[in-house]
Amino acid sequence: MLLTGPLAGAALLLCACSPSSQNEAKGQDGAADVATTNFLNRMAGAEAPRPAPAKPFEQSEKTELLEFLYAWPAQVSAVPDLAAKLRKDMTEGKADALKMAEQDRKGARQSGFPFHAHSLETRWTVTADTPRFLALQSTNYSYTGGAHGMTAYKALLWDKARRRETSFPALMTSEAAFAAAIRDRFCDELDKARAEKRGEPVTRGGDDPFSDCIDPMKEVLTPASKGGKLIEGVTVMISPYSAGPYAEGSYEVFLPVDAAMRKAIKTEYQDAFAAPG
Repeated sequence: MLLTGPLAGAALLLCACSPSSQNEAKGQDGAADVATTNFLNRMAGAEAPRPAPAKPFEQSEKTELLEFLYAWPAQVSAVPDLAAKLRKDMTEGKADALKMAEQDRKGARQSGFPFHAHSLETRWTVTADTPRFLALQSTNYSYTGGAHGMTAYKALLWDKARRRETSFPALMTSEAAFAAAIRDRFCDELDKARAEKRGEPVTRGGDDPFSDCIDPMKEVLTPASKGGKLIEGVTVMISPYSAGPYAEGSYEVFLPVDAAMRKAIKTEYQDAFAAPG
């Protein structure tokens, strides 16, 4: 392509500014060519190349000490600050798990007991991806050589409008107000889930401690959305032993947005939640 006018002048200027040393010029030919091309493309109004789409991330490794896995979805990879946060969590978690496994193996050898490799698995999933919020939940499984492993949950909330991490409680007028807004519905739904697993109705107030309701605010609350436009409800994730014996596993209670729940959300965030049906 023949360059004239300002574009030709720009090209000559870039050439004139290149290193005078022949050896240096040879070593920087590739970089200079790329810089010149990019500059001329900008001058000509050419579009910059689009970045590659974000991809899901997964790292897994299995050794005689530890079976390790950590994964997150593409939505996290698309937010550098989030990806950096989870990568740090992954690195630190793996280091701690390896240290614990090594200590356990050493103790087992000294006591003459067999050593069972440990496990640590963390999978982050999207529970809501709306114009305002990206809500994530992690399922964490750990095994440290005992009778069985343990499952736990974490939640993470990203405010897209403010480009920073926040938390679900930060959206509430107060935790007490939100607890009051959901408690009755939560207890009823939890009893239904218990009855389904146990094959019989649940009667509160008996001798069985797993027949009483629990405090939902002490569990993991995650905003949920299927439509991708608004937060449609809240899921309460309950680890084993909290609402029932280990054999019953985890409980998951979904509560759609109603008037009481929406009222317990700060006014500035209410537009991000669905209107009660």
